[in-house]
Amino acid sequence: MQNGTRLAAVDLGSNSYRLEIGRFEHGQIQRTEYLKETVRQGNGLDAQRNLTREAMQRGWDCLARFGERLAGFKRPQVRAVATQTLREARNRDDFIARGRELLGFPIDVIAGREEARLIYQGVAHLLPQSDERRLVVDIGGRSTELILGRGFEASAMESYRVGSVAWSSRFFPDGAFTEEAFRTAEVAAKAVLDEALVTYPRGSWDVAYGSSGTVGAVGDALSATGWPAGKITREGLDWLLDRLLRAQSADRLRIDGIRDDRRMVIGGGVSVLRALFDLLSINEMQCADGGLRQGVLYDLIAREQPNTDLRSTTVERLVRKFNADAEHGLRVSRTAQSLMRQLQEGKPLESIDRHLRKLDWASRLHEIGSHISHSDAHKHGAYILEHIDALGFAQHELHRLSQLVLGHKGKLRKLELAFIDDAFVEQLLCLRLAVLLCHARRDPDLKGLRLHPLRDQAGYLLQAREGWALTYPQSAHLLREEVLAWQKTPWAFSCEAL
Repeated sequence: MQNGTRLAAVDLGSNSYRLEIGRFEHGQIQRTEYLKETVRQGNGLDAQRNLTREAMQRGWDCLARFGERLAGFKRPQVRAVATQTLREARNRDDFIARGRELLGFPIDVIAGREEARLIYQGVAHLLPQSDERRLVVDIGGRSTELILGRGFEASAMESYRVGSVAWSSRFFPDGAFTEEAFRTAEVAAKAVLDEALVTYPRGSWDVAYGSSGTVGAVGDALSATGWPAGKITREGLDWLLDRLLRAQSADRLRIDGIRDDRRMVIGGGVSVLRALFDLLSINEMQCADGGLRQGVLYDLIAREQPNTDLRSTTVERLVRKFNADAEHGLRVSRTAQSLMRQLQEGKPLESIDRHLRKLDWASRLHEIGSHISHSDAHKHGAYILEHIDALGFAQHELHRLSQLVLGHKGKLRKLELAFIDDAFVEQLLCLRLAVLLCHARRDPDLKGLRLHPLRDQAGYLLQAREGWALTYPQSAHLLREEVLAWQKTPWAFSCEAL
């Protein structure tokens, strides 16, 4: 990535939406602009876990304003990520479809562990490098992430469904602060978080860091009233609780450092933070500058190159985990990419690389369901990808991979994705052709095979050299079957010299 490149991260949180813009300089990102709006979307989930129209409109209005600020940015320079509220919302696709139009860029709903990984990256990149073992805590609106790591490497990541917005709505619905409400909220938080004792015991880390959200608000309140800056202690939490109880309600709370947009959710946040201090035996927590947004920015840099893209490493781990034939996966990948390059001639190199990388992942993963069932391997492989936590991947990316794996053989009408995405259709066709050409589990003879788009309709033509069908009769038979399969889709596929 060139020095001076501008990058932007959009964080669609449960309480606030944030936009971070920075400039890449010599491996580091220097902030140039930061925007934040309190949206409180986490309060907008109804009993059926659908976002209300009002909650969606608040989010859309904010995204429209962010979109105006991002005018002129290119797609590889921007990433928008959504967290727990949109992970839960049943109607999130409706919100995201409109939100993408207003923002001008895709919105990735990320899994809890992926959120935790990005949070750690953001914290680690803004801390001095050391060999200390770190516990990183991020209490958001509807989820809390805990991470263990050293340097830039996270060793344990988890996300728990407990947060400042959710706990405030549940235990402080009218904004009233009572001893009973705090006691009940802390007990309930410990019930959700108690399994963290197994992974994050006191002996597994040297320093505890808190990232953004609740920790930032509590740290600001304590430092503004005379407590040591940049840290939270048990004594400080006790003092803050006493001040909340004296105020009796969020409306009457007046503490320097706590902004108006934080007062309605501070009760839930403090109760969760106190529960974590007790549960994990934390005596002191450092307030970290970095967080999810910074992690997204540094991850954008890593995604630029295949050798630093965590998603490629994750694919290799999945191949090993499910005991897929790695050699055959590479064979299919080479074949599929060779065909794809023929279709991508004349297109921007950046776009070609992105499509080839995704095709490579699908090719390597197409047999991960084989250890469950050989005949239904494509179905089991798709199910695995749809439901697994895969570091580096957003949920829509995993869904796309699952659809490619599901569609790599058999009938095509089983696919959920509509055949209106040209890039998906090209990837699917190249994967299917590669799988059938590699049916003997050896490198196929591609000499004289040429794949190109049809001129007069939506579809593709595969040309073969004279005599190829006689030399490879089984491959020719499978290709004739493939022609029939595509006749039941809006896309045409035909073969010459068969």
